[in-house]
Amino acid sequence: MRNELDLIYQRLTKTVIGSEEPSFLMMVGLLSDGHMLIQGAPGIGKTTIAETLAGSIDGDFSRVQFTPDLLSSDLLGYSIYHQGRGEFEFVPGPVFSNVLLADEINRTSPRIQSALLECMNERQVSIDGVTRPLPPPFMVIATQNSIHSTGTFALPEPQLDRFLLSVNMTLPDRQTQSKILMLHAEQNESNGADKKLINVDELVRLQSEVKAVPVSEEMCQYITDLCESARRQRGMLHSISSRAAIALMRASQAVAYLEDNPAVFPDDVKRIVGPVFSHRLVLGDGFDGGVNSSSELIEEILKETKVP
Repeated sequence: MRNELDLIYQRLTKTVIGSEEPSFLMMVGLLSDGHMLIQGAPGIGKTTIAETLAGSIDGDFSRVQFTPDLLSSDLLGYSIYHQGRGEFEFVPGPVFSNVLLADEINRTSPRIQSALLECMNERQVSIDGVTRPLPPPFMVIATQNSIHSTGTFALPEPQLDRFLLSVNMTLPDRQTQSKILMLHAEQNESNGADKKLINVDELVRLQSEVKAVPVSEEMCQYITDLCESARRQRGMLHSISSRAAIALMRASQAVAYLEDNPAVFPDDVKRIVGPVFSHRLVLGDGFDGGVNSSSELIEEILKETKVP
């Protein structure tokens, strides 16, 4: 990794013990200029790792706690009328930032969740007939608890498809839990975690370098074959869109960049296909593919797709 990226990764893994793989995926999402969905049970570090990444960037950061009574104006902004001047003034909402942390996004209604669609896809906000661009770079990092948790709403398919990748966080094992307890027992003062490690201009430059990582025709065909294999599966509620194929290519470029590879190789694609596909592949009751989860389905897709 480049020096700044290596420092960010180290901060993530030091802040959330045992998060090596989630931290790597966060770096992939950051460099791919994409939105990320962090999933897992309450209390395992989803919000902490998101705030740590956002805090490492010298840009505007906003956090919104998604609740059932959240209004779209609380998120996007609103216009107020100045009687003395005889005109309206727009008050920007927290979405006008470089990094927006949508905490517990599935605890608000689907209508409010949908208010983010234009922001995530077009990087702009349309209010009162006026379209306002969001500051580049713009990234949404959303956290959600298990859909089986009380008071949650399943994210709609269009919303899920706009997340570049999902980061699944699990409960720590015994050894990791002991390390977490020791860290909290010994931590008495700030360890420099508030220091900014990269500015937005440098981040935009790195994102441009990632997009320039060569992707051969063979790799494009391999990505296409993986998508076609996923689409052939019967009985799924959601499948793989063209947006997902592009997301897989961009994420593979970021993996290649982080691994200092001169171009995208099959191993880069295989390493990231799970996080890119898993939240998009939703198995229905009628699915008869012999697997019990999207992760198992992705393993089957990888097995049946010929590697160039």
